[in-house]
Amino acid sequence: MIETAIVTISDSAAEGLREDASGPAVRRRIEGLGWRVLSCAIVPDDADLISAKLRDLADVDHAPVVLTTGGTGVALRDVTPEATRAVVDREIPGLGEVMRSEGRRATPFAALSRGVAGSRGATLIVNLPGSPKGAVESLESIANLIPHIVDLLHGKTRHSEDQVTRDNGRTSI
Repeated sequence: MIETAIVTISDSAAEGLREDASGPAVRRRIEGLGWRVLSCAIVPDDADLISAKLRDLADVDHAPVVLTTGGTGVALRDVTPEATRAVVDREIPGLGEVMRSEGRRATPFAALSRGVAGSRGATLIVNLPGSPKGAVESLESIANLIPHIVDLLHGKTRHSEDQVTRDNGRTSI
């Protein structure tokens, strides 16, 4: 079972000026996948506070997956990607590429998302967009990859037959 922490990045939600809609939307989808939500938090658009929260979730709570929602756009206060890059050991650029590519099917604005993904130790950290629809669609686009990534980050590097796909007679992983 995949265990996940959710962090909403939003000044207005952190100040109580608006209700967080994206965090609960992501939570519903995670639970729909049969995964477990370990915790949910709201953090303002402050790079230091975001980085500190991500470090705590990875290093103290040992959350296998941390999903952030919000702060991935081009507005001046959108600093989630920079805060994430400051804490990850290695980026996984393919996840952001998949999310933006799939998102373009629904809206041309998906190209404006700067969300990144990477690992810190054995924790996968993924930035999702701030809109509930964009966050859930982005999660959907990579959900099938997350269990394999978690396995790899936890040292399970042997590939089973169900992880191997056959494409035009060629085997790929």
